Amino acid sequence: MKLCARLSAAAVVTAALVLPASVALPAGAATASPAALACHASMSNSHPADYTTTDVKVRTVAHAYVTTVAHYKTVNRKYHHRANVNGRAAVPYYISGATAGRKVVVDVYVSRPGRKGHCSTSFTPHS
Repeated sequence: MKLCARLSAAAVVTAALVLPASVALPAGAATASPAALACHASMSNSHPADYTTTDVKVRTVAHAYVTTVAHYKTVNRKYHHRANVNGRAAVPYYISGATAGRKVVVDVYVSRPGRKGHCSTSFTPHS
């Protein structure tokens, strides 16, 4: 009895995977997309003083393209880097005249051909 149930379930799965060419997917149906690219970001110093440098430390896959965008009060600063063979990148941000006590969110975008990922971190400058 269990064997018949397993065969029936297998037949249903097989039937569901093989669609005739005349059958169209519904308009809102999701299509399979590649898995998101791994991304993890942190700051070397999350409370940097004015006129110092803090690094956005990124972990992703080897040789991924890395773009960071820091959202300051009046301007966004964007930098492009490439992860090393170990999937690591350090993107320096020089802190000069940033509003003390105001959190700066840094969006991190990573990509390889056909795959993309996103993560973020933040820092809060002080005087």
